[in-house]
Order: sequence, then structure tokens, then C-alpha cells
Amino acid sequence: MARAHPLDLDPSLVGPRTYLSRRRWHLLDAASALCVAAALGMLIPAHLVVPGLTGIGRPATAFGVILAIGWLATRLHPQLAVHGPQPLRWAAAAYLTAMLLAYVSGVLRGLPTLEANAADRAVIMSVVYVGVALVCADGVATRSRLDTLLRALVGLGTAMALLGHLQFALELTIVEHIRLPGLVDRRDAIEFRARGAGLFQVASTTLHYIEFSTVMAMLVPFGIHAVRFSQTPLGRLAALGGTVLLAAAVPVTLSRTGMVGLAVGLLVLGWCWGWRIRYTVLVASMGLLAALVVLRPGLMGTIRAIFIYAPDDPSIHGRTEDYDPAFGYISQRPLLGRGPGTFIPTLYRVIDNDWLIHLITVGVVGTAAYAAWHVTAMSLAAVAYRRASRAEDRHLCACLIATQVMAMVVAAFFDAMAFTTHTLVLSILTGAAGAMWRFTHPARQVRSSGARLHR
Repeated sequence: MARAHPLDLDPSLVGPRTYLSRRRWHLLDAASALCVAAALGMLIPAHLVVPGLTGIGRPATAFGVILAIGWLATRLHPQLAVHGPQPLRWAAAAYLTAMLLAYVSGVLRGLPTLEANAADRAVIMSVVYVGVALVCADGVATRSRLDTLLRALVGLGTAMALLGHLQFALELTIVEHIRLPGLVDRRDAIEFRARGAGLFQVASTTLHYIEFSTVMAMLVPFGIHAVRFSQTPLGRLAALGGTVLLAAAVPVTLSRTGMVGLAVGLLVLGWCWGWRIRYTVLVASMGLLAALVVLRPGLMGTIRAIFIYAPDDPSIHGRTEDYDPAFGYISQRPLLGRGPGTFIPTLYRVIDNDWLIHLITVGVVGTAAYAAWHVTAMSLAAVAYRRASRAEDRHLCACLIATQVMAMVVAAFFDAMAFTTHTLVLSILTGAAGAMWRFTHPARQVRSSGARLHR
């Protein structure tokens, strides 16, 4: 039997002088539902959708809508609602309110059909994004179940990484041969893109190379966490293998964004590590890079080149040339923007900066709410870090802080919210910050918050 987490030994108050064990869980609980959502988003190729649903037709997105509706239903039922406070709910309310105000602003300016449909999809995706996070923050019943969810994320990410490595080694776009009953191709699977001498970028099951790199980068800290705190030698060995695959997948994508994100995440984690762990991670990183040099000649030279010659890279020029037009659009409707999702690349231009896209589409109000969402999650994890007395809990909180910092940084390099695998993983990890804040709260009624029994 797995060792019980001390936080889960505290009885759960469910009614006047009525307590239940917090170690009890059911097969169909919030953690299980989130594992299913993660599996749908990370294992099913992004180009496969439910017929007739187009932009929001990914199975993970459809299931996310169900989760968001389920969370709302629990809030409307007195015997199902979680009665303890949760600051993430206020951040979610602010973000969704800002999105709806921007949506109304867009409708009032008059939207062509293409933009109106895109605005509808953007609002739905925003509901899914915050809804999944709130299911995690309010619904995961115990600290042990949160560990199970995070281990599942690492395992699913390892499967994605393994597929990416196979694509890179075999030079075969494996995902284009995957067919699932009931799903159709929304578009062709993304093809390999040459980068460097004889090398190319791979995307695994995601929609783009950058998305694949950021998902891998976000999961590396949790792989390291599993290596450090798994309960058995076999568990630590499995976590080590998975973490190596995750970390190696980031340079294999040949994406600057993922590599910058991973570096930022490790720097944040390094702040809470002792010198021994910093040295171990540094040596392991050097060993991994050396292995990549041997296994894939030319890889390190290409990686070095994409940073050294970045000022001459056409993609960098394209990003910087977008700034003046972007601020021109922002100046037209600075407060509430043009409407969520309405800045369609095929109609206007591609802008690989999610912060600029937010300023254009939802204005200063929506962008401030978007930033507040990240800062709230980061603050909740920081508060939980200060409250926690065990090294395992403190390290997990540090991983959650690193995730938010990484997400805010990489959002400046691509339109992050347009990629559903990235947003799904980030949403779950954001909700985990709210869950850790709840699990470490000094008040028992909040710490063991759950549906109450009414007599």
C-alpha cells in the first residue's frame, strides 16, 4: 500500500461533529476526470476532431466543456458545492468577466461572420481553460490524489516525448497514420520542418513544434519532483527515465521558445534547491547534452546557431516587424480590444506574441486579468510554499511557481492560448496551485474543504 501523505490523515469535516477519512476516494473523482482530459489532449493527435465541431472539436476540449459545466453545477447545488474559500475562483471570475466585456465590445463594433464565429470559440475555450483549473483547485480531494494526477501528467508527457524522439530518429511523421473511430482530420498532420544541416523539427501529437517544446518544458520540473520524492526505487528509476525523455525532447524540437522556457523554469527551481541538487542537475544536464551530441551529430551546432544568429533569423525579424502594426491595432481600441479571437491571421497577420494578441483582442482590461490569473496562481503556490513543513510539499510548490513563470515568459514568443495541448496542461497545473493552497491552509474547514452533509 502506498504511504499516506500526512496532510491526508487530517479528518474531513463534513457536518456538525461529523468527520470522514480524507484518504477515501472513488474511481470516478475529479483527479480521475482530469487524468482522462489530459490523456485526450496529450495522446490524441491535435488534427483529429469530432465531426462538425471544427475549431473546438478536439476530444479534450469537448470533455473540458463537460468538466466546466460540472464544476458550475456543483456551485449551484448546496450539497455539492465546496464551501471553503478559493482565491483562484476570483481570478477566474475576473478573467471571464474581462473576456465577456471584450466580446460585447466586439459585437458592438460589428463583426463579420468569420470573426463572430472565432469570438464564440474564444469564449468557449476561455471557459474550458478556467473551468479545468477550478475542477483541479476545488475538486481534487487529497494531497495523494494530486500526486497521482501529476504523475499521470508526467507519464503522458513521457509518451509524447517518446513519440517525438521516434519521429526524429526515424524521420517518419507517425501521427499522420493514426486514425481513431468517430474522429476526422481537421487538417493534415504538421509536417517536419527543416532546420539546420540534415535536421528537422518534430511536433509529436501537438499542433506545432513550439507547442510540443513548451509542454515538454513545463513537465520537466514535475519529472524532477517525481525523481526526488517517489516512494520506491523502481518509481524513482521510472521517473528518471521519463524526465530524461522529457528534457531531451526540448532541444530535439529545435525551438528557442521551449529551451528558453526550460532554462527559466530550472532557474526558478534552482532558487529553492540546495547546492548538492543544483550540482546534480547541472551534471545530469551536461551528460544529456553530451549524449545528444553523440547520438545526433550536428544537433548542438544547430542549437548554438539558432541562438547566436537569432538577430538574422527571419522568424525573429517577423516577430519584431509585427510590433508596430500590433500597437496600431491596440491604439484603435485600447480598453476592451477588438473582441476575443477576432484577430484572425488569415485576415490580418500572424503575431507570435500572446501578450500582444491579448492587448489587441481583449484590451488592457483583459490583458490585466490574464496577468492577474497567472500572478494569483503563482501567489497561491508561494503562500503554500511558506506554509508547508515538508520538503516534498515545498518542492512541489516551487515547481508550480516555475510553471507560471515559464508560461508568462513563453507567451511572449508564440500565441500560446491558441494551442489546446499547451493550455490544457497549463490549466491543470494552475489548478494544482489552488489545490496546494487549500491543502496547506491552517483552518481545518478550508484544508478539508468539500461538499457538506446537510441535515
